[in-house]
Amino acid sequence: MPDLGKIILLTALFPGLSANVLAQTDDIETLDTTVVQAASEELKQAQGVSVITEEDFKRRPVSNDVSELIKTMPGINLTGNSSTGQYGNNRQIDIRGMGPENTLILIDGKPVLSRNAVKMGRSGERNTRGDSNWVPPEAIESIEVIRGPAAARYGSGASGGVINIITKKPDVAGGSVTVQAEIPENSLEGGNKRADVILSGPLSERFSHRTILNYNKQEGDSPELNRDATVEGSNTAAGAEGVENIDFRTLLRFDQDDINTWELEAAYSRQGNEYAGDNAFQGVDNAQSQLYIGQETNVMRRKTISGTHRGDFDFGDSFSYIQFEETDNTRLSEGLAGGTEGRFNTETGETVTIMLRNLTAKSEWNIPLELFGKSQTMTVGAEFRGERMDDPSSLQAGINVADGVVIDGTDIAAEDRDPHSSAELYGVYVEDNIMLTEDVMLTPGVRFDHHSEAGSNVSPSLNMSWQSTSEVSFQAGISRAFKAPNLYQTNPNYVYTTRGNGCPVDYPSQGSGCSILGNPDLEHETSINKEIGVNYVGTDNGISAGLTYFHNDYKNKIVTGNTAPIYVLDGGNADTYVQIFQWYNTPEAVIEGLEGSLLIPITDDIEWSTNATVMLESEDKETGQPLSIVPDYTINTQVAWSVTEDWELVASAQHYGETESPTASTTSGAVIENPEPREAYTIVNLNSVYSYKNIDFTFTVKNLFDKTILREGTQTNAGANTYNEPGRNFLVSATYHF
Repeated sequence: MPDLGKIILLTALFPGLSANVLAQTDDIETLDTTVVQAASEELKQAQGVSVITEEDFKRRPVSNDVSELIKTMPGINLTGNSSTGQYGNNRQIDIRGMGPENTLILIDGKPVLSRNAVKMGRSGERNTRGDSNWVPPEAIESIEVIRGPAAARYGSGASGGVINIITKKPDVAGGSVTVQAEIPENSLEGGNKRADVILSGPLSERFSHRTILNYNKQEGDSPELNRDATVEGSNTAAGAEGVENIDFRTLLRFDQDDINTWELEAAYSRQGNEYAGDNAFQGVDNAQSQLYIGQETNVMRRKTISGTHRGDFDFGDSFSYIQFEETDNTRLSEGLAGGTEGRFNTETGETVTIMLRNLTAKSEWNIPLELFGKSQTMTVGAEFRGERMDDPSSLQAGINVADGVVIDGTDIAAEDRDPHSSAELYGVYVEDNIMLTEDVMLTPGVRFDHHSEAGSNVSPSLNMSWQSTSEVSFQAGISRAFKAPNLYQTNPNYVYTTRGNGCPVDYPSQGSGCSILGNPDLEHETSINKEIGVNYVGTDNGISAGLTYFHNDYKNKIVTGNTAPIYVLDGGNADTYVQIFQWYNTPEAVIEGLEGSLLIPITDDIEWSTNATVMLESEDKETGQPLSIVPDYTINTQVAWSVTEDWELVASAQHYGETESPTASTTSGAVIENPEPREAYTIVNLNSVYSYKNIDFTFTVKNLFDKTILREGTQTNAGANTYNEPGRNFLVSATYHF
């Protein structure tokens, strides 16, 4: 391991050593008290930052996946990673239209990387639910949603933003037991049952613990759910598949003294699906889908162990950790060698396991200073991420070429190709919170990263806030963010093969179809993220409001297939030529939009809040296609009424504007005939929360007016109608606190 990696790991493992070094530094004047908060904390006050609290979870209870609530924040939608509509109901968190792959998910500040174990298809889509479902809602203290320039400090994968799920601390002795059921009115939709137990409290004067145990069962939708919406001559699209969750998480904390706090945490989660017939291109009516509907066709197992140190020293504070994460992704084998993408290999019925191992370490220090007559707090940090994948799945496809033909860097026979791939990422960063005047705060920063496969990247940032009056403030920011290519994209041993359907329209099959290889020469995806906004916080009336404009210039997005092949190989005769393509960097995309929020206390007991997002532009400049299938605008509104001290009624609504349809296939570039946009629609929910002694009761009607939205298919015939919106359903839950 390079010296930099050793330094980072030593810093994370032995923060006390680093503390001694800093304590001996004499050339700066440290303050006795923190006059200016840390840059990391200041950036949480930026325009593009929202916080979800425990109270929000009570007001808008979720079935299981916390993305249900996160999607109600400004700038957030649930979508796939491209405009294909493949696996449409497996929607993931999409921040400001940048796609799920540019959303970094953290649990207690530590990255969650399990979805990277799911094979990336040629459209850039992964058949995954994402990484927002590893912690049950009752175990969450808050969720930080960080968008725009403030996210640049988190490094690779945060170009869109960051979701930081913060779990409850073991500070108070006690716990809770929750049982919940969700019953759909439509018998073709799957119901949900969930139960969890949380225990926490001191074990001795200095030791405390917290343990979380969760079980959830989400039933899959019926294959008949979308039958009425099926376009004539097309296969019926699948509804949402089910999932069975088992989660166990335990934490031991040692409060060594007033300065040092140590935590050791271990977690295990299992997510197994209930197949509902979905695949990349075809619906539920083909034989392969029918054979496995209702069965478990994939299982994700995530295991982590981490050690964390928090320090509160005379000269500043620190946060350091090291985490090992292992994901086992076991799936029914797909017929990749010429078969339709996503279609199961029914000839064997065998499963294949992709194993992903990640080691991450980070150390961050916040040091208050007085420099050049200005009060400030400097944040310095270093981070290491190492990933290794064992992927026999992507080696199943052979390349049908004549004897003696060699593709650079790739052996022809699948059994001769190495299933292992790996990469290391090293990062260092510095930020400084500078109080220029009593009203103006300036936060410059710069981050340097080196990726073992894609090279180096520099990410500068500059954020500024101005408190113009006691009630009005202005904020602005600009940053350069990046995302390193994943192991599927850089691995030259990755092969996807198609008989011809996957060939670009400009380079049709010449007899033996097309193959796509990984590309070890890929560059980082980059973006220049800008935002500017104004906020109002009333000192007397309790009203708060904000408006933000954001603009992202997205460059070097990694795509595949729609450029000239790198090889055209003779497959043995004139009618069996094989075209070989690679992942490549596309030139440019532009995203811009507006976010607004408003909170008004109507009375002492009634509060109205709303937010809105308007997408002004989201377009790949090379293809003219939208980057993600997201509405033109979104409005989330809520009225909360505290009827009594123990009883609260909440009415909420989500209005989604028209969703633009792609006009061409992401995989082949072929024109989509008669592309259909998704019309605007509104979902209304009612929730009642009642507390009796130590028990919280919740009764919720989701989609009160039964505005059912059906999925019409995949990219080839559905336009933007690529996912279901469940109809009216009823959720009941009870939580006992002790």
